[in-house]
Amino acid sequence: MSSARKIVVVAGEASGDAHAGRMLAELKKIAPDIQVSGIGGETMRAAGADIKVDFSALAVMGLVEVLKQYRQIKKIFNQLVLELKNDRPDLLVLVDYPGFNLKLAKEAKKLHIPVLYYISPKVWAWRKGRVKTIKRYVDHMAVLFPFEVPIYEQAGVPVSCVGHPLVDAVTTALTTKQAKQKFELDPEHRVIGLFPGSRRSEVAALLPIMVEAVNNVYHHHLDVSIALPLAPGLDFDTIKPIIKTSKAPIKVVEGDFYDFTKSCDVIVAASGTVTLEVALLAVPHLIIYRVAPLSYKILKRLVKIPYVGLCNIVTGKPVITELIQDEVTVERLEHELSNLLISADSKVKAQAIQQQVLAALGPSGGAVNAAQQIVTMLD
Repeated sequence: MSSARKIVVVAGEASGDAHAGRMLAELKKIAPDIQVSGIGGETMRAAGADIKVDFSALAVMGLVEVLKQYRQIKKIFNQLVLELKNDRPDLLVLVDYPGFNLKLAKEAKKLHIPVLYYISPKVWAWRKGRVKTIKRYVDHMAVLFPFEVPIYEQAGVPVSCVGHPLVDAVTTALTTKQAKQKFELDPEHRVIGLFPGSRRSEVAALLPIMVEAVNNVYHHHLDVSIALPLAPGLDFDTIKPIIKTSKAPIKVVEGDFYDFTKSCDVIVAASGTVTLEVALLAVPHLIIYRVAPLSYKILKRLVKIPYVGLCNIVTGKPVITELIQDEVTVERLEHELSNLLISADSKVKAQAIQQQVLAALGPSGGAVNAAQQIVTMLD
């Protein structure tokens, strides 16, 4: 393959950066001469991508929240379109983030740049009309879940199920006790993990409630430690003002995310890919989701499925407790966390959920298969 081959990869949030990074790491093994640039974060950069814009500039959740950042997002979009025109790649790889990426696919079509869309928009949950847009502007869909394939096949969109990369990626060699020791957490304490998300809007909406709730739990259970992993795309200054309000000590951890997750006895997590990772590590947890009231009113009318958590979506049943919008209160969160802490079978249930989720996710080799699809399209 010619060394002139170039691809642009666009991932607008932490989970997309992680998935794209795994895919690009495999691509480097298959075709090391392919030049990669685009929008992403540290995982893509570590895999050899030239990151033009950090995804943190785009990572916003909720309709109202996006409107507040519209000018900045539009400026980045226009900049990227100009770069596609001036330095035309052989392939544009779009990773999730449909509000931005489907518009970019339209521009790529005008420029006759082939488009691979990796990780489908949730057309099975809301805005099914996007399938028509995808058919018009996307050359191939590489989806994660087996149930997504018929949706695109029926619409006449070229599609392949590459498999979910987390099936292979989510692993740790440590026991819970070993993980606690690694992060200098008291091995005799039960650890509550706070996972407020990777977007600043999520952290602002969820972390203060998490902190107040775990303060109450800490007051009643003295053998408890509280810890928080610093998500990619966030800096400590973002969470520091909220952490400072805590009466209980909260340890902030960076790096080795799966090892840290294993150190936790229970976790409260913002809805997103991270909840799937927690489930695959068999850690008891609950999911919370909260956006601006107007965003929620609009989304409630549009979303056609009963769950927000990926574990519940892929298994088709409420295996993990979800607290949504007005249910996300200090009192309710304290109650659910306390139940998970004191329940004798929390760990056993988490291990059963792990197996159900693995069965629902389908084939392994997701990152390798996605990388191979890039090579196929370039050839």
